[in-house]
Amino acid sequence: MNKELETAIMQAADLPTIPVVALKVMKLIENENATADELAKVVASDPAVAARVLKISNSSFYGCQRQIQTLSSAIVILGFSTLRSLVVAASVKQVYKPYGLTEKMLWEHSFAAGLAARILAHDTRAANEEEAFLAGLFHDIGKIIMNTLDRDKFQEVMQHVYNEGISFEEAEKTIYPFTHEEVGAYVVKKWNFPEILTKAILQHHDPELDSIDDPALARLSAVTALADMFCKKLGIGSRTPEEDLDIPGSRAAAMLSLSGDKITGLLNTFADAFEKDRALFVG
Repeated sequence: MNKELETAIMQAADLPTIPVVALKVMKLIENENATADELAKVVASDPAVAARVLKISNSSFYGCQRQIQTLSSAIVILGFSTLRSLVVAASVKQVYKPYGLTEKMLWEHSFAAGLAARILAHDTRAANEEEAFLAGLFHDIGKIIMNTLDRDKFQEVMQHVYNEGISFEEAEKTIYPFTHEEVGAYVVKKWNFPEILTKAILQHHDPELDSIDDPALARLSAVTALADMFCKKLGIGSRTPEEDLDIPGSRAAAMLSLSGDKITGLLNTFADAFEKDRALFVG
């Protein structure tokens, strides 16, 4: 691990922490005897998070036939593991402060990638849906941390991206001695998320999937990489869509044996779901 990176991450005073309500929910869900009412009480302790969880649970994305009006019923209908990922998503939004254009675009891209990863995992059965959602949600968290630690430096990278038409990955190499994937993996590890998540975040740029020994990790990394590509192709969280992006030709698509037609279908499903409920998720 890069020494400068380690120093930056260890500046805990500047580093956003995972919100308390998310930690409490994650801890409670680990307890086999936890009840929906106990969970509802914990979520209700943070009204902003509670409101977002209810809002998102009523989106067409979760496909409930009737209006969910209480946290307890949301938990019973959606299940504990879906609740966990919704609480993490709803509470982690506050890490994306100060909420200017940069943060808004990063949040939109991150949440959309979570949705795309969940759709891909559901359809392909390549990974656990909620694990995929969190991997998509967190895949670019390193960018937010870099922006939080030194806003001017991060904006310098963004200027290179927009002025020279190069990718963020190329631009960050000219400014930082480390990558946003490394920062993100280190932070998510610090937040005590499972190791498979930290590794998938490290691998999310159309990874060298053949060299990953763990088949579950290879599949989750492929799902995360594809989710990121879906967002880039549609221009979610960026100024312009990358319409020429060859997703069917990617290693991730090959890893999951997805044909061009299948990818087009999944991309359309994702685009429809995102547009329909966009205000719920990113507002």
